[in-house]
Amino acid sequence: MLTTLTAGALALTAAVAPVKAPLLSPPPPDRMVISVVSANGSGCPGTSAKIQVSPDNTAFTVTYSDFIAQAGPTARALDGRRNCQMALDVHVPSGYTYAMAGVDYRGYGHLEQGATGSETASYYFQGERYTTRVRRDFQGWMDSDWQHSDRVEVGSMSFLDCGEQRYLNVNTELRVSGGPSARTATSFLTMDSADGNLDTTYHVAWRKC
Repeated sequence: MLTTLTAGALALTAAVAPVKAPLLSPPPPDRMVISVVSANGSGCPGTSAKIQVSPDNTAFTVTYSDFIAQAGPTARALDGRRNCQMALDVHVPSGYTYAMAGVDYRGYGHLEQGATGSETASYYFQGERYTTRVRRDFQGWMDSDWQHSDRVEVGSMSFLDCGEQRYLNVNTELRVSGGPSARTATSFLTMDSADGNLDTTYHVAWRKC
């Protein structure tokens, strides 16, 4: 799958040496171009993952329509784990570089008593050793939307070297274990809400070279 988007912002808590006390800049006037090089995994089959850039060019959102992990009497063993790996080709306007400022993760969960689940996400530049990885664990009883946020302090932001071009990799995983109720009831986690209106939002920061 190859999808081209235009954006005024995108960033990563990256694998390059952190810039001490970076000076942040407003988003560049020229539009950034984002190409989805690939979106693979059981959590985003086909074209079920969509990306949209915010109007103010300070974030982009990923919306999943078929990302659910579940365990129960009719679920297969493989259904307890779902993942999505996305590679984004980010073309930065001349004279600017960028870093990830934070991520908001959202979803919906129904876990029976004794069931457990987890959501794990990572984002990193292709070819770099450093990976930002966050995880949230869930326990039943649960039947509600969920949300958690990861924020990067300004002094800890890592910016891609000016002029470099690397893919931004975004990986997400859901896991569910049904526990003692797995034989009689279904537990699940999704990367959307009950009404499908929640997205994963990646916030970004800019700096002039």
